Amino acid sequence: MRIPCAYANWKMNKTLKEALEYVYKFVPALFRSVKEDTLGVAIFAPSPYIWPIRQELGDNSPVFLGGQDLYTEKDGAYTGAVSGQMLRSVGATHVLVGHSERRHVMGEDNATVAKKLKRAIADRLVPVLCVGELLRDRESGHTKDVVTEQLVTAWEGHEVTGGALLAYEPVWAIGTGKNAEPGDAQSMCKWIRSWVAERFTPETAASVRILYGGSVSPENIVHYAKLADVDGALVGGAGLDPDKFLVIAKAIAARGGG
Repeated sequence: MRIPCAYANWKMNKTLKEALEYVYKFVPALFRSVKEDTLGVAIFAPSPYIWPIRQELGDNSPVFLGGQDLYTEKDGAYTGAVSGQMLRSVGATHVLVGHSERRHVMGEDNATVAKKLKRAIADRLVPVLCVGELLRDRESGHTKDVVTEQLVTAWEGHEVTGGALLAYEPVWAIGTGKNAEPGDAQSMCKWIRSWVAERFTPETAASVRILYGGSVSPENIVHYAKLADVDGALVGGAGLDPDKFLVIAKAIAARGGG
């Protein structure tokens, strides 16, 4: 059984005080009503906050912490960059790779994303590989072509394992208030799973968790949580509010019997 996931990406938001207040409120409230082993929860906080949050949560907390990005190299003269080793040393276990804003705001191409995925694996971080299409790709019928190229380039030379995490996030739905219809999300996540089965093995595809990201809210999560091939959500805007993220996380946990 695939354990469903509720992952919050805070992006470039919050002060440290606000970040810690969020954790104080959200974590106890969630695990008063959700069994720890029925839901994977992660917060992708700004890098300066990972260590203070880890200190507050403790090493045995069921909540994972992740970096929002990492550099392609292990170390070196790269002013301002954050390495995978740095993330691990402050308590991160996960990292986002290829988020749509990194691709389309910061200009990262598929080759750069592939290097970052390789670096994350080498540094023993759990990568959450994000893939998705622009609106023009969808309207022209090229969604699967775009996503295929992203997947093939990223995973070249690597073995997808059952612990892998993929996130389908249509770019036109990120931070816009527009979300993919549940049927479209299910169709794409099912197709991504079939790609993993064909490229690797059916057993791997059955165990890989695929998340949906794109204007997820407390109001629409109930629809996504019911989808067979959607194993949870990568939440942006709604994940900044502990009350909203609590509703989302509970809905996802209910899918897994939590």
